[in-house]
Amino acid sequence: MMIVPAGVKVHLAVGITDMRKGMDGLAALVQETLHKDPFSGHLFCFRGRKASMLKILFWDGTGLCLFSKRIDQGGFTWPRLTEPDKTIALSPGQLAMLIEGIDWRAPERIWRPTKSG
Repeated sequence: MMIVPAGVKVHLAVGITDMRKGMDGLAALVQETLHKDPFSGHLFCFRGRKASMLKILFWDGTGLCLFSKRIDQGGFTWPRLTEPDKTIALSPGQLAMLIEGIDWRAPERIWRPTKSG
């Protein structure tokens, strides 16, 4: 599970991103296309066309960091493209579900206690 410090926002880039991009290419995308500051300390999440690759870019105060994950089965849930060049804010809990491959938009709770005590 990824721990997001208090005050750090999580931005999900709507649409498909070229997963060949590295730190510099994604930072330029954040700055030029999303019109946000890649050095703000916030997390920026990107997904490729096949939905099996996720990249997260963030500035830790001393340098850019790039987290990437390729999921073996299924894919990462992403919102439908409504407005290009936009981001959607996620909570730290939603980010944790996204990284695990869980549909963060409507998680299913399958266990419920039958009685107390």
